[in-house]
Amino acid sequence: MDYTAQTLPEAGFGESRIAFIRSTYSYLAVALLAFTVLSGLFYLSGMGTAMLKLMSTGRWVWIAFLGAFMVVGWLASNWADNADSNEKQMLGLGVYVLAESLIFAPLFAIAALVAPKAIPAAGFITLLLVAGLTYTAFTTKKDFSFLGGILKVALFCALGAIVAGAIFGFSLGIWFSAIMVVVAGGCVLYDTSNIIHHYPTDRPAGAALHLFASIALLLWYVLRILISLASSDD
Repeated sequence: MDYTAQTLPEAGFGESRIAFIRSTYSYLAVALLAFTVLSGLFYLSGMGTAMLKLMSTGRWVWIAFLGAFMVVGWLASNWADNADSNEKQMLGLGVYVLAESLIFAPLFAIAALVAPKAIPAAGFITLLLVAGLTYTAFTTKKDFSFLGGILKVALFCALGAIVAGAIFGFSLGIWFSAIMVVVAGGCVLYDTSNIIHHYPTDRPAGAALHLFASIALLLWYVLRILISLASSDD
């Protein structure tokens, strides 16, 4: 069933917006597939385990790694959002997917050791949550752009807590992960709403990048919760 073809014209959207949404979700599907393949390759190559060993040498290694990821993510987002050519927008999306695959590598390595079944379970839960949030955004036709400011504050606070935890060596715990699942879900809803209502129709790769980033954030904290629960059962 072509969901967008049925709902968007009824909501007053033109063919250009419908084509943009289809293209955005096509890019998103490719990004998710590439992320899955790259994550599998990094796991099989032992890169995740090697990164874990490197991070165990000092807390500043993780901070440096996180900082590098943020810089690369900012550059990739800038390319996808502002580049004139579609090729450079796609390059930005590709670089971001690669960066996410790298930062997930040590987390997947931990999950493989502690709770191997947590990885597919986290993927399934994340897809269910994304499907529900996407359904909400499309069926309610509500503009959720008002969430932007709230989410920015929440993400900056979360970043501060993560950096503080890394510097002073304390664990943020399962409740922090639970809160971040809610924040990430809000990001998915916000990005989906922007794709429906506001995002420029000539930048589907950029729109896909932002939605992919939110889905990856959601997956990260769902997986952390499952790892924590598996660890507490041992």
